[in-house]
Amino acid sequence: DTCIDGFSHGKHERQLRESLIDVELTAQKMCSNLLALIKHMTEADMGGQVKTNTRKLMNVDNEKWPVWLSVRDRRLLQSETITPDVVVAADGSGDFTTISAAVEAATNRSSKRFVIGIAAGVYNEIVNVDNNKWNLMFVGSGINSTIITGNRNVASGNFTTFNTATVVATGRGFLARDITFENTAGPEGQQAVTIRVGSDLAAFYRCNMLAYQDTLYVHSMRQFYVNCYIAGTVDFIFGNAAVILQDCDIYARRPGPTQRMNWVTAQSRTDPNQNTGIVIQKSRIGATDDLLPVLASIETYLGRPWQQFARTVIMQSEISDVIHPAGWFRWPGAEEERDAT
Repeated sequence: DTCIDGFSHGKHERQLRESLIDVELTAQKMCSNLLALIKHMTEADMGGQVKTNTRKLMNVDNEKWPVWLSVRDRRLLQSETITPDVVVAADGSGDFTTISAAVEAATNRSSKRFVIGIAAGVYNEIVNVDNNKWNLMFVGSGINSTIITGNRNVASGNFTTFNTATVVATGRGFLARDITFENTAGPEGQQAVTIRVGSDLAAFYRCNMLAYQDTLYVHSMRQFYVNCYIAGTVDFIFGNAAVILQDCDIYARRPGPTQRMNWVTAQSRTDPNQNTGIVIQKSRIGATDDLLPVLASIETYLGRPWQQFARTVIMQSEISDVIHPAGWFRWPGAEEERDAT
């Protein structure tokens, strides 16, 4: 669905969007049928082969980190000393003054890790780590020092949700640490994404994701977030990735004056055979300081099902009284079977 959502609502793109809908629906049905066939194969057929190739949502090691995250990458994420390949500094003291220029300089489809050090500063730019930029890593100078900011939003009329992200990461193996990603559109901006991630084997360590509606778009593929802080209002962790958020602080904010509800998650699994879902583990769900005084008048829920087969798991976590006693919320107007988060 997000392929279609990527088109704007202008006349020309709207016509193109409408012409592609039937093609997309046909492709979706074919993929759904193939997923069902693979899932239900017997051991006597190809079960053994499928078992070795299937990506498991909770494929973690004894340290509770995904097994696909290499030892070297774990060290890069946690080491106190890292020597970057290039440095971005807004004051001109580095190799580049913009993050986008450093990304562009990286070799396409490289099998080697390329580390971009980002000096303290506020970087007001839209950054795109596209499908050709493999194994990039952003290393900031601290979450209070290195800030990547933007304000694209749906309310402006210029962007769809898909295209509002301040940072887009789709190149495989993307890593980031010690950075604040933000979208400053505010609650009046409606949907305004901080970062959209469609990178396979992506990981974030000690990062902030700050916005209001639709803060963190976990779009697709395998993703891991650890020791991160995510704040927002409506559906502020959403998408259809196979994603684990571990040891994170997830905080609801005070919404706009016309809003009376918050939802932490909106998972969008469209097929029962997809191995996707949002897992929040060993984390803390609470309220920001601006929400606390009006807590009694704002209902905040753990999530709602964006699509029919939505799947969200919250485990081994601390949930404060910011969350409504009902826990989960039905998507407005959705059929009964869709309420299956």
